[in-house]
Amino acid sequence: MDEKKPHVVFIPVPALSHIKCMLKLARLLHHKGLQITFVNTQSSHNRLMIKSAHDLDETPGFQFKAIPDGLSSTLEDEDKPGEILYQVSGYLDANFLASFLALVAGLETPVNCIISDGLRIYAKTPLAAEMLGVPIMLYWTMAASGFMAYYQAKVLMEKGIVPLEDESFRRNGYIDTEIDWIPGMEGIRLRDLPDLMLATKPDDYVLNLLVEASKAADKVSHIIIHSFNELEATLIKELKSIFLQIYTVGPQQLLLNRITEKENVKSKFNGYSLWKEEPECVQWLQSKEPDSVVYVNFGSLTVISFQDLLELGWGLVNSNQYFLWIIRTNLVDGKPVVLPEELKEVIKARGFIASWCSQEEVLNHPSVGGFLTHGGWGSAIESLSAGVPMVCWPGSHDQRVNCRQMCKKWEVGMELEGNVKRVEVEKLVRELMEGIEGKRMRKKCLEWKKMAEIATGPEGSSSINVEKLANEITMLSKT
Repeated sequence: MDEKKPHVVFIPVPALSHIKCMLKLARLLHHKGLQITFVNTQSSHNRLMIKSAHDLDETPGFQFKAIPDGLSSTLEDEDKPGEILYQVSGYLDANFLASFLALVAGLETPVNCIISDGLRIYAKTPLAAEMLGVPIMLYWTMAASGFMAYYQAKVLMEKGIVPLEDESFRRNGYIDTEIDWIPGMEGIRLRDLPDLMLATKPDDYVLNLLVEASKAADKVSHIIIHSFNELEATLIKELKSIFLQIYTVGPQQLLLNRITEKENVKSKFNGYSLWKEEPECVQWLQSKEPDSVVYVNFGSLTVISFQDLLELGWGLVNSNQYFLWIIRTNLVDGKPVVLPEELKEVIKARGFIASWCSQEEVLNHPSVGGFLTHGGWGSAIESLSAGVPMVCWPGSHDQRVNCRQMCKKWEVGMELEGNVKRVEVEKLVRELMEGIEGKRMRKKCLEWKKMAEIATGPEGSSSINVEKLANEITMLSKT
């Protein structure tokens, strides 16, 4: 690696959406002339190398490294991804600092900057940066609204709102109360904030992790967010009054597409995955009419009950729409899924089931006209970028605030609330694909798609911010 070029180390949370998002920013900065070392946990590293990243690992000035995570396998057969994430977190709390410093000591060129996941699953990255004497930037791989929601963890604690007194507070209407003190997010309810913050015990591990993460944001001078100015203009203006440097750098895939188009690279959808993507999904879509298929995927971490799966399945069938349904091997209570024969038989007529796919390729396929999603930010911004409206069934993390923004603010989504009922699934999917509201949302979504294309164009806000970020890192490396 070239000692003259600034050297940036990326440290993502070991979850698919976070790795994918940070990897895209790493590629953008590498294209700007920076050296990149991308540090995954060992299990994530193994899977990434097996599945898709060989070509990037062989690119001059870009390398992958790994730190131990305390797991004995590559997580190929993981059954409960959320639980494993916390298991890894506990191990890294105790071992990250020593492992990371040893890794950095073995690198060929000195490190000039660390870009750490803002939602740090381990808390020692700022200390590591301090010990190395290099600046650290936090990349919140989410919308500005998602970041602002997580940033309230310390505020909720300071105001005595959390921990909640007991679980009854979740059921008695208390969490439906509107909050009037979050700048730029008027009308948001307590229930729209990440549910992991609404804990009932003072020593709750995740609550305290989130409080520390929100406090850490105050201690760094550079915050990066995967959004674009036009989508969240008011909120980004508020954030710029709180933080010294805010960089909105999305949608990243559109920025990468411009690079690949210039360089005449064939594939535009090369964001890299930890899992095998099934090409049969796109082959099946080829036979369908434009805007005729609803795509169904609940991300990499969501786990649902078998009853929810059945209600979803019958709702999709009864909607009489074509559907591409991604059912991960660990989607249902962390166990392999066996659908009843009766349901399998009727799905054959209008549905296609796969365990994973190239999501951006699917969303950009002409036949896809709607997306039934958990509302994770990676999925939401990819759908916005493709001009595809959504039905959102939010679960955990930032999904609730994303859903609220999609439905109320950006007008591109409808919410599937509470426990899944087939009648409600049928109704919403029909409306999404055939109804007046679905047509209105599609029109609005295409407007946002156009705005995203402008933001990532040559003179667009996100293009300018990536350039500024690269220049800032270069300048910091010289001081």
